[in-house]
Amino acid sequence: MVGGILLSDAANIDFMIHGVFSYELFGQRVWITTTHICVLIVMLVLAIFSIIAGNTMKKATEVPKGFQNVVEIIVEMLDGMVGNTMGKNAPGFLNYIGTIFIFILVSNISGLFGLRPPTADYGVTLPLGLMTFTLIHFNKFKYQKVSGVIKGLCDPWVFWAPINMIGDVAVPISLSLRLFANILSGTVIMALIYGLLSKFALIWPAALHVYFDLFSGAIQTYVFCMLTITYISDAMTTE
Repeated sequence: MVGGILLSDAANIDFMIHGVFSYELFGQRVWITTTHICVLIVMLVLAIFSIIAGNTMKKATEVPKGFQNVVEIIVEMLDGMVGNTMGKNAPGFLNYIGTIFIFILVSNISGLFGLRPPTADYGVTLPLGLMTFTLIHFNKFKYQKVSGVIKGLCDPWVFWAPINMIGDVAVPISLSLRLFANILSGTVIMALIYGLLSKFALIWPAALHVYFDLFSGAIQTYVFCMLTITYISDAMTTE
């Protein structure tokens, strides 16, 4: 693969998004970029994992072993993260939080395998922020009603409403930019290291990959999901 899909391609190393091929749609030229391909790879990995996990749990034993242990650990971790924060409301949001957690985490750590992380593209992180934003306001109107939402906008004073509205609109932007900027910065640094120190970038960059892709990627996944949980929980507060 070329054109920026594989960051470890020393001959073509960079951190930019490239068009792989294009096609005509309603008279417009549409490009399939490296981000689309990397997202597809991540989705295929998750789909294969889900199929194997589903078949494993159908044959689950009372005493877990092998791959069943891995699946149960992941489920218990996600149950604990959502349940400890959202309490009785957790079951209704576990699937959403669990899905975005696993997708973001796998996308972030895909750099370990030479891919350009999809989350280093704002076109991926912004939709994630907008989905959370939609879910926040859906539950806000559901639980607080229109009167409660208006009251919240006018808190503590009526003339404070425009500032509160700006704060609400800033939620998806801050969520998406935080994730995007942190992952992109690691991608840029690793690309510069491979590009400028290609003859000396042997073995030791693995330690940097562990930090930027694994450690930082896991932290940013946790931060995104915890902020999502916090915003949704706050939206469901009726007091």
